[in-house]
Amino acid sequence: MKSVGIICEYNPFHNGHLYHLQKVKEMFPNQPIVLILAGNFTQRGIPSILDKWDKTEIALHYGIDLVIELPFSFATQSADIFAYGAIRLLSLLQVDYLVFGSESNNVNQLTALLPIVNSAKYQELVRIYQKQGNNYPTSLNLALKELAGFSLTTPNDLLGFSYIKEIANQHAKITPITIQRTNDFHEKELKQVSSATSIRHALKNKEDISSSVPDKTLTYLMKNDYSIERFFPFLKYKLYSDSDLSRYQTVDEGIEHRILKQISQASSWEGLIKKVKTKRYTYNKISRLLTHILCSFTKEMAATTKEIEYIRILGLNEQGRKYLHEIKKEIPVPLITKYYKDRFPGLTLERQVDLIYTSILEIDIQKDKIQIQNKID
Repeated sequence: MKSVGIICEYNPFHNGHLYHLQKVKEMFPNQPIVLILAGNFTQRGIPSILDKWDKTEIALHYGIDLVIELPFSFATQSADIFAYGAIRLLSLLQVDYLVFGSESNNVNQLTALLPIVNSAKYQELVRIYQKQGNNYPTSLNLALKELAGFSLTTPNDLLGFSYIKEIANQHAKITPITIQRTNDFHEKELKQVSSATSIRHALKNKEDISSSVPDKTLTYLMKNDYSIERFFPFLKYKLYSDSDLSRYQTVDEGIEHRILKQISQASSWEGLIKKVKTKRYTYNKISRLLTHILCSFTKEMAATTKEIEYIRILGLNEQGRKYLHEIKKEIPVPLITKYYKDRFPGLTLERQVDLIYTSILEIDIQKDKIQIQNKID
């Protein structure tokens, strides 16, 4: 049975995601759709405004057949590490196609860049641009522009190219396919199809988002508040009380000293990032490393969780169940649906992160979340 994969954060699931899913169903009718889902924290280093169980229920409601969790150790890191974990999961699940949104909508053009970025000249140029004080993403694009005549600056093309690189690096039998991205990632004004960023911005400003998200998403968004600023007091305590911030993943080059210098002057998570941000350290990079500090994700943990050691099922329907039954004997890592103490380092980390994520909720809501998890377990 042929299958198709989607990689998403659904933060939150909006009309653009629904359009994407509908197009996938048109392209692959009656074929199982496998979603690799970033969980409670996302690649930009922020908590998901919908928890992973709500996102799973929404995904299944709108036609996803099998929802698989992208572990925290991949989901909250740079595009290449994020892509490595997601593509590895799709490959282990024997998924045949990957469909992702793209501003250029040109798979051939993206694939043609592979020989350039794998060349010694490209790597040399990246190092030169970094030494000039540019951050890593900017250095990559400057080197690409010099060698290829154009650069990748839009978020979906950048992430899509990381997927294509990983498909090649892992020799995965996955065919990448693009769907035209129709909205502007940086646009703040809400439309029927708006970016997740603009929707989160509107929610923060208490604007009406009902025209930009499906009804089920709207219902779930009214339940809880996982805004990043609610975690700021926990982060501030961590920064003041921890004697060695450099042990945390992505805290490098002495950036912890700059953070500690600025924390007393910051009154919010976003405010701290703006004070620490430099030409070399992007907003997203700082946000990610703050999340790693908040969640006690150390470099030692990162070293022990850099491979996919299990596949965690967050949810599935009958079509997803049939697909798993067909392929499960050929999957070389365990399929799991619940937490097992001390069985996998990555799963222990996931449990730790989930407890931190839900710590801002009221006790009765936490119990409700545990009941939801037990249904899946």
